[in-house]
Amino acid sequence: MAEGQLKGLKVAILATDGFEQSELLEPRKALDAAGATTQVVSPKDGRVRGWNHKEWGSEVEVDQKLNSADPHDYDALVLPGGVMNPDALRMNQGAVAFVKSFFTAGKPVAAICHGPWTVIESGAAKGHRMTSWPSLKTDIKNAGGEWVDEEVVVDGKLVTSRKPDDLPAFNREVLKLFAQVRPRAHT
Repeated sequence: MAEGQLKGLKVAILATDGFEQSELLEPRKALDAAGATTQVVSPKDGRVRGWNHKEWGSEVEVDQKLNSADPHDYDALVLPGGVMNPDALRMNQGAVAFVKSFFTAGKPVAAICHGPWTVIESGAAKGHRMTSWPSLKTDIKNAGGEWVDEEVVVDGKLVTSRKPDDLPAFNREVLKLFAQVRPRAHT
């Protein structure tokens, strides 16, 4: 991806404590390098703490509190995994509504690992071909989606991947999909 190709694009990264560290940091780094503006949106104030495989990892600054974030201000959404992060978010009505608004508006969404849990909870998995961490296979099928075991799946404006090992393919497809978006005028 050419540097600056995503200039003007504003991307929300929805996360709370327990996000898989690499699944937030690496896509954010790729998006920022391509010229996008990324913001961590969270139900929490201050900082959220990552999970680094089997132990607590680094903290990340929250840029925008969820209850004051307007989904119309963003062009695209990234949903990192980790088990705790999406499990907590899918129980938060504001987070679910935030995710749903991207699908309703036809904006691109990228979800990795357990990140599709919030896609499922928003009702947006139905009719989509997607992948995830294998334990979500039945959840996706029960939500009306088609689950496949592939490193990255692009279905319309939804990109999904299974795990941190898939990040190179995930980031590549996220950048390609997000490059198709015409940035909105932001205030």
